[in-house]
Amino acid sequence: MNTHQMFELAQALAHAKSRQDLPAALRLLHQDVLLESPPFGTKARGLPANERALARFFASFPDYEVTLDGHAGNDDTLACWGTARMTMTGDRFGVTPNGRRAELPVFLRFTFADGLIAGERFFLDLAELCAQSGVSTDQVRHTLLGGSA
Repeated sequence: MNTHQMFELAQALAHAKSRQDLPAALRLLHQDVLLESPPFGTKARGLPANERALARFFASFPDYEVTLDGHAGNDDTLACWGTARMTMTGDRFGVTPNGRRAELPVFLRFTFADGLIAGERFFLDLAELCAQSGVSTDQVRHTLLGGSA
């Protein structure tokens, strides 16, 4: 795949996730896809695990929207950067958020196989998300990561 094709897939995934369209997102993912989000301490491998992880993410951030503003790539890897807008909801994080929509920079690294997305690492500043959501980063990290926080 060339960088243009990889970015088209990443853009399509960003659009599907921004619509919380699980079937559309899953069609872009390789059957053995690995989704990693170090800030949230999560990893999901394979389509069923990714479907559950994305459903949980959308329940926590029902208005999630991401724009990809730039990218760089090589033969099998694409790095993208952009902006995520999202409102923290629910009790997944062990805190009561203020209900305000956060806006923060994101960085994503994609890998590819068989013309599909085989891996995604999603990075954002958890402390900034917590600050904009009016919650304690320490409490959220403890809830997400337990003793390793």
